[in-house]
Amino acid sequence: MATDYDAPRKNEDEGNESIEALKAARSTQTTSIESEDSDNPSFVLGGNDLSNVELDVVVLPPQQDEFTCMSCFLVKHRSQLDHAEAVGPICTDCAA
Repeated sequence: MATDYDAPRKNEDEGNESIEALKAARSTQTTSIESEDSDNPSFVLGGNDLSNVELDVVVLPPQQDEFTCMSCFLVKHRSQLDHAEAVGPICTDCAA
């Protein structure tokens, strides 16, 4: 017997939910997303209170064998220098 792979699949779960139930589920998802402050998103980190933890970051000055690409503004190693333009050095990724 040949199988028609182009025929639509029949799923037993399809059709059991009404359109009203799907709309209600969508509206609850939308309100939960819209209620979050988009400028200051909050993240739940497993219930741990990290509000009093300070992160120390050490910023190193540019090294002798590094440059900043003027196209992507990433710090790259000199081996990734493609060419230098009037605006400054360009890396091999941006030159491609």
